[in-house]
Amino acid sequence: MEVQGKVKMVGETQAIGNNGFRKRELVVTTEEQYPQHILVEFIQDKCDLLNATTVGQSVKVGINLRGREWVNPQGETKYFNAIQGWRIENVQSDVPNTAGMPPVPPMSSFEAADNLNEEDHDDLPF
Repeated sequence: MEVQGKVKMVGETQAIGNNGFRKRELVVTTEEQYPQHILVEFIQDKCDLLNATTVGQSVKVGINLRGREWVNPQGETKYFNAIQGWRIENVQSDVPNTAGMPPVPPMSSFEAADNLNEEDHDDLPF
């Protein structure tokens, strides 16, 4: 599975417990009608994949969904989910098919149309 969007936050590497377990968090904001802020965990040696990642960067993250069951001291069963990252890559451009197109000049470089007459006939069908 993959999550694609812009990096909102890159956390510091955290050492958890005494056995050398490492975890690092990344938040990716999806670019869709209703953007989602997705927290992705990178663990152990995968933490180092985030060293070159910066806030605002467009990325595609390879993820695995993880779930586990836990029984609390009162005997109630609880379930937890995690999203674990295992790959991250840059996404080159947010605008497709723009290669080779000339840049659009700024609006200030266009002349204003002063002599508009709404009654002039044109041959446009709308």
